[in-house]
Amino acid sequence: MDVKKHINTDRKDFDKSSLVEGQVSKDPMQLFEKWLQHAIESPDPSPYACTLSTCRDGKPSSRVVYLRDILDRGLVFYTNYESRKGQELVSNPNAVLNFFWPSLERQVRVEGVVNQLESEISDAYFAARPRESQIGAWASSQSERLKNREELEGLVNHFESKFNGKEIPRPTHWGGYRLKPEYIEFWQGRPSRLHDRLAFELTNENWGLTRLSP
Repeated sequence: MDVKKHINTDRKDFDKSSLVEGQVSKDPMQLFEKWLQHAIESPDPSPYACTLSTCRDGKPSSRVVYLRDILDRGLVFYTNYESRKGQELVSNPNAVLNFFWPSLERQVRVEGVVNQLESEISDAYFAARPRESQIGAWASSQSERLKNREELEGLVNHFESKFNGKEIPRPTHWGGYRLKPEYIEFWQGRPSRLHDRLAFELTNENWGLTRLSP
C-alpha cells in the first residue's frame, strides 16, 4: 500500500482576521455574543449549532445541539432529560459546548456546569415550537432502542390522535438546560497554523485572560 496516497495533505491557510488582547472586551460573554452575531450574518448555514460534550465514568460522548438562548449569562439548549446526554449530565454536570464557524475561521469552546432551566422557561419555549416538533418530543424516547422506523411513526400517530384539536403540554421529561461558563476560549485562524487563542477563566467571579500557544 502506498501510504502517501492515504494521508490527507490538504491545507488551507487562515487569514481572515486576528485576535488581539487589547482589542477585545474584558467580558468574554460580550465577545461571544459579538462573534455569534457575526456568525448569524455569515454564510455559515447553522450559526447556532454547537457540539455538546459530556462525560460519565470517564467515557466522553459528543453530539450536536442548538443554542436557543443566552439567559443569566448562561448558554441554553433543550433536549429530552432522559436521553443519554440527560443521564450523563445527572451523573456529571460538567460539560463543554464547542462552536465552529468555518466561513469566519473561528471557534469558541465554552466549559462550565449545566443545570436544568426553570420549568416556566421551558414551558414558554415548548409552546413556541412547531406543533410537529411538540408531537415529536412526546413520541421520542430519545436514545432508547427502536424495533424499526414504523414503531416511531406509530408513536407519532398515537400522540397526534391523543392531542387532536388540543393544546399540547410540555412533557415532564423534556426541557431546557443552561450551561454557566467557567472557561471560554476564543480561537481565530491565522496563517501558517499560528492561530490566535485567547482563554478567559472565571476565578472568584472575576474573568482572567490568557493567550495560549497555538
